[in-house]
Amino acid sequence: MRGSREVFFGAILIAAALASAAIPRGSVSAQMAQSAEPVPAFHSTLPDGPLPETLAPAEFSNALVQNAYAVAAKVKKVLYQQPCYCHCDRSAGHGSLLDCFVSRHAAVCDVCIREGIYSYEQTRKGKTPAQIRSAIKDGEWKNVDLTKYQTYPAKP
Repeated sequence: MRGSREVFFGAILIAAALASAAIPRGSVSAQMAQSAEPVPAFHSTLPDGPLPETLAPAEFSNALVQNAYAVAAKVKKVLYQQPCYCHCDRSAGHGSLLDCFVSRHAAVCDVCIREGIYSYEQTRKGKTPAQIRSAIKDGEWKNVDLTKYQTYPAKP
């Protein structure tokens, strides 16, 4: 009887180990955690008046930061319609990703730099602000390749 009990519990342990190994890492629970995260502030439409100017790249010495501010100036209308996942809407009162480049905030924030460059690249590919926002919400900005922005001016 004792031997059959050990075999039974051993089989249960093996089945549990196999079942946990079959579940992809970061699947449902990670997706649920990301989708449960509130979307940071953004604007779904452009304002009636002009948008504020981004800071000049010359104000910074780091080539990546200079390039990030240079491309941000080219896509202000798009950045105005994007959330910023560093959550500066909570910590700095920002209303969109554009606010990061109107201030010095983006110069010290990898999230802002990556989202700004991602938005620029996607705009050049013909994506709409809504499509870019959806991809940013999905975390695609995390995969942007910054290597070509390491020297100023960049040659994208």
